[in-house]
Amino acid sequence: MIATPEQSNLPTTKLNPDNLHYSGEVVYIYAFDVAYEMTRQPVRELLGQPVAQFSIDVSKRSPKHLFFYRPQMVRLPALERIGPHGPVRVERIIKLLPVGAITITFRVPFSVARVEDLVEFHDLQFTNGSIHEEVCHLAEEVRRELASHYVRPVPTLEDEEAYTVFCFQAPLPSADGSPPRAENWLKTNRRQVAALLTQEPAVDQLSKQESDESTGRFLSYYDQDLVVVDWDAALLVDRPQNFDETLYVMELANLQLAELEAYDRILDQALERAYRDLSSRSMRGRTAILRELREIRIDLARFSDELSNITKFFGDWHVARIYEALAARFHLGDWHRTIDSKLQTLDNLYQLLNHDQTNRWMLILETTIVLLFIIDLVILFIGLK
Repeated sequence: MIATPEQSNLPTTKLNPDNLHYSGEVVYIYAFDVAYEMTRQPVRELLGQPVAQFSIDVSKRSPKHLFFYRPQMVRLPALERIGPHGPVRVERIIKLLPVGAITITFRVPFSVARVEDLVEFHDLQFTNGSIHEEVCHLAEEVRRELASHYVRPVPTLEDEEAYTVFCFQAPLPSADGSPPRAENWLKTNRRQVAALLTQEPAVDQLSKQESDESTGRFLSYYDQDLVVVDWDAALLVDRPQNFDETLYVMELANLQLAELEAYDRILDQALERAYRDLSSRSMRGRTAILRELREIRIDLARFSDELSNITKFFGDWHVARIYEALAARFHLGDWHRTIDSKLQTLDNLYQLLNHDQTNRWMLILETTIVLLFIIDLVILFIGLK
């Protein structure tokens, strides 16, 4: 069949592979431990911006009574920066958690021809510095301004727990113009995705074993959405209006890892002091140790309740699966077991010290009774004489 002039002028549906491009945004998630806990006093304003309650609209089919923890949040004015591919608009959001932590997210849009072009976005550099420097400076500002709202704030910020999420806008492009299934696209581009998640610029040198390991934990709900989670980064394919739900789960899992690391450090310090002080023979020192161990046990029990409360997901099974994949990647179960083991050691020390103190008091009491009996006998003997 010969095409008519009108038909020959119609646009073709096929795309040149060289003209394919991926668009979306890179979301940088940072968690900082800033204090033991946050007071219950409401924060009205932070860094000149009003504080609001965080909320999300669930995108997947969910039960009527879906539960998500909703922290306080602040949306700061966007920044204009010059990135590796030209000017970018950087969005900044801060969330305040009652466990004495803050999370900061920076969102940077992108449009690239190849997946591997995003590798340089891991350590994003601007013309006036890096994104990491800006985040750390912002976290220090927040810590100073909210010092009065924190209980036992940290003197200086420790290293943050960072996680990078590459959010690709769905549907993904293809050479023939028809949107591919997300799972099929992952199979075709597995090595490129693995290189992106592992920050490996040499895609061809990445082994098949490493590619399979880095992309082994992936989940999909619809044909065109996809979540691939790794230790240091994740890839998310979905429609932009559905990004926030999955990003929030990743933010909470990253926060949980940061808090577990912080309390592991506290336990290490407490155990070191306890072992050192137990070698002394001072009764006053042992009493102080007993009181400190009791306070640590109460504090960590309360921390466990608070941390569990902000990471509960009721009703959305897809979100729960994403969280389970993240927890496995972050080894959160191992962290919990390590902390539980150290808590058990502290509990044993507490019981041992408490038992030792009880024995001391019983010895003093028995000695006192014997002395009183001897004195009574002496008085009786003198009186008879």
